[in-house]
Amino acid sequence: MKRENELSKIIIGKAIEVHKALGPGLLESAYQECLFYELRQEGIDVKKEVPMPIVYKEVILDHGYRLDLLVEDKVVIELKAIETLNDVHKAQLLTYLKLGNYQLGMLINFHELRLIDGVKRIINTIQ
Repeated sequence: MKRENELSKIIIGKAIEVHKALGPGLLESAYQECLFYELRQEGIDVKKEVPMPIVYKEVILDHGYRLDLLVEDKVVIELKAIETLNDVHKAQLLTYLKLGNYQLGMLINFHELRLIDGVKRIINTIQ
């Protein structure tokens, strides 16, 4: 079983492969499907559109939040195809990490000319 850091290297490599093939400018859903495909081809367990309920005390609220991709039940991937990533996007991913008790998240913006400029690793330090 692969660890988070090893998975993140594979994820970045496959995301770059998708970006090189498609370029920037498409909808997020197109990149999601292609990255999902590439990770599956690599033999990695990946799920898409994973429901993320909010648990508040004894109340479970399902408000339609969904993880774009969940890799090996360890790494949360939040995909974007927007002009610029900002702090709200990072906060959203960090919230998903906390709610799901995941350690590592990756925010990937496919709208960049060089994909690596749109990749952010977010670590959940509250476990």
